[in-house]
Amino acid sequence: MKIDVAVTGFGVISPIGNSVDEFWNNCTRGVSGVGPITRFDASRVESKIAAEVKHFDPSRWIEKKEARKMALFSQYAVAAAAQAWEDAGLPERMDAQRPLASEHIDPDRVAVVVGNGIGGLEVFTDSHAKMLQDGPDRIPPMTIPLMIANEAAANIAMRIGVHGPAFTQVTACASGTDALGQALDLIRAGRADIVIAGGSEAAITEFAVGAFCRLKALSTSYNDRPQLASRPFDRDRDGFVMGEGAGILILERLDHAAARGARIHAILAGYGASCDAYHLTAPQPEGTFGARAIALALRDAGMRPEDIGYYNAHGTGTELNDPMESRMLKAAFGAHVSSLKISSTKSMTGHCIAAAGAIEAIVCIKALETGILPPTIHLDNPDAEHGCDLDYVPNVAQHCAVKAAMSASLGFGGHNGVIIFKSASA
Repeated sequence: MKIDVAVTGFGVISPIGNSVDEFWNNCTRGVSGVGPITRFDASRVESKIAAEVKHFDPSRWIEKKEARKMALFSQYAVAAAAQAWEDAGLPERMDAQRPLASEHIDPDRVAVVVGNGIGGLEVFTDSHAKMLQDGPDRIPPMTIPLMIANEAAANIAMRIGVHGPAFTQVTACASGTDALGQALDLIRAGRADIVIAGGSEAAITEFAVGAFCRLKALSTSYNDRPQLASRPFDRDRDGFVMGEGAGILILERLDHAAARGARIHAILAGYGASCDAYHLTAPQPEGTFGARAIALALRDAGMRPEDIGYYNAHGTGTELNDPMESRMLKAAFGAHVSSLKISSTKSMTGHCIAAAGAIEAIVCIKALETGILPPTIHLDNPDAEHGCDLDYVPNVAQHCAVKAAMSASLGFGGHNGVIIFKSASA
């Protein structure tokens, strides 16, 4: 018998808000988080805009001494996890050395799975510059512990005091979604009662922005109008906008959550994954294997295409992704695609890389809870010539009660991850 998995908490650090309430309010109002780059002098890079996290104070969630031992992506992850853990009504810490706050919680049965794409890139670049200037003996001693990608999962486990498996998922832009899928599998396999899962990224550095510019992946035509730059499915799109942040969910075996009287936000009903095996940076043009991941997620959830009311798109605003994803949806949903509500919240948050799928999972859950579907902003001229002719909820949020929502993440390397949430009351 399949084990049902509930979402009992979530937290977010994002370019449009550092709490779920602030994030969701701005998301439904169509607020853009894109602006001029402030993290470094952008005069040497072609794309001078990004969706930066603003007004982030790690001391709200992390002791200052501990925060200094974390790269920025890890600080984001721990902050989002602390929010999610509190939202789930769980005790602040789960130290095995002292009595548990709840007889229903075993810290050995709480796991962590966090997606990350690039690790502490600012740590690497700063330490490398120090080495070039002063020699290897002057590399900061904590360089390796701060820059490695598994740091976020480890720091979450230490912050909360849990002792189950702590894994890091690295599948580029699909990392956050695949982390949620791996967490789902851990609970279904009986290896954990609770999994703290999601994704985090903080790669707005001169090196990363310059490297993505060399790939011709970033928007460069809107440097003087940054808030208009992220334009998924619009004919005037010219690349994605680099974003950052973290999204963390508390996934819990449904009967375990019920036993402790937890609030159930939604049910994580299904997960599907595939690989294009086509190209390192370009998607397979017809979206054949993205459609396959959708079919696998539907089968895993025991659902039909018609059961999905809302789809949160990967929707990067690149020349290749948007037409491909539209073809992928037509292949996966058939006739139902004309009734499907679709939006790309990357139009507001930019592309948060490994954090994107987890942040967008929270969008799906809030859409189920509130009956509000966030818009795809800046969709002034849909690129119908290249097949972008679906209902992308243009520019203004819509009120529409849905019982099931799907999110897809499509990463470099051809990684396709798809998750399905259903309403807790469905």
